[in-house]
Amino acid sequence: MSNTTIDRTRPTVAVGFGVVAGLVVALVVLAFLWPIATSEPRDLPVGVVGAALPQGVELPVDATSYNTRADAIQAIKERKVYGAYILDQAAPEVLIAGAGLASGTAVIEKVGAQLTATQGKPPTVTDVVPLSSGDPTGTGLGAMGFPLVLGGIVGGVLVSSLVTGLRRRLLALGVYGVAAGLLAAVVTGPVLGIVAGSFWADAVVLGVAMLGTASTVVGLNALLGAAGTGVGAAITMLLANPISGGATPHQFITGPWGEIGQYFVPGASQSLFREVNYFPDASTLHEWLVLIAWILGGVTLSVAAHFRSSTPVDVPVDEREEAPSVA
Repeated sequence: MSNTTIDRTRPTVAVGFGVVAGLVVALVVLAFLWPIATSEPRDLPVGVVGAALPQGVELPVDATSYNTRADAIQAIKERKVYGAYILDQAAPEVLIAGAGLASGTAVIEKVGAQLTATQGKPPTVTDVVPLSSGDPTGTGLGAMGFPLVLGGIVGGVLVSSLVTGLRRRLLALGVYGVAAGLLAAVVTGPVLGIVAGSFWADAVVLGVAMLGTASTVVGLNALLGAAGTGVGAAITMLLANPISGGATPHQFITGPWGEIGQYFVPGASQSLFREVNYFPDASTLHEWLVLIAWILGGVTLSVAAHFRSSTPVDVPVDEREEAPSVA
């Protein structure tokens, strides 16, 4: 007797699955490339000392006046502006933050050259927040976004798949956050030398960043089942990550999406990691609140799902089966 397995998949179903798979790929490509393809330099916060920017000239910057060069430098260190133009000196100067986003820095230098073009010589460029010697081009720092997103998703999927019970899942999430943060800090600091900030501060930031995504995935899984895992991963990977502003200033992203991206885990975590390492004077309250909110949101979903599943369902008396009598 033959044990040959019969393939019962109809050709139309196979074609349908192929089309759906192609649409999913197209959606992924669109999600990642749309912010890049539609972004354009605009409204970049900069400081100006000594004179106002020329009127009637369209520049991709939003200028704020400062009284002195020291004031402008402090504003850059607090991340209130991305750079500054010092125009009250014999030789004009452009202040940049090399540890900021490279695309923003390039725009600041280009505008500085335009402002001083009539003087016949380029302005002096001063980097007031340079990158670490271990990552002089900022490539490693700029690439941090994807590992944080992927690490959070993988952590959430593993906890959802391998751990059962509310208390055990919350315990696993806590251990995951600590372990992931410490190990990631070892890689970015002592191993690769991408950053030169405080090891323990980096460990906390990285752990909280990945825990924010993992907690959300676990919470949605508890509430919606396997579909919740996909929803959590899709929100993070296909929506939040492309508009995070990790590669370009969020002001460059079309419409309000750049600002919205700062309220998701990828946007807040990348900003916080950069600020902790290079901009210690900057306020990080917004980023911490966003990440903590996502962690607590995921925990709340898990708790809500637990109590919902443990609540007995009342069955009307007339629909209950009568127990057979024992003679």
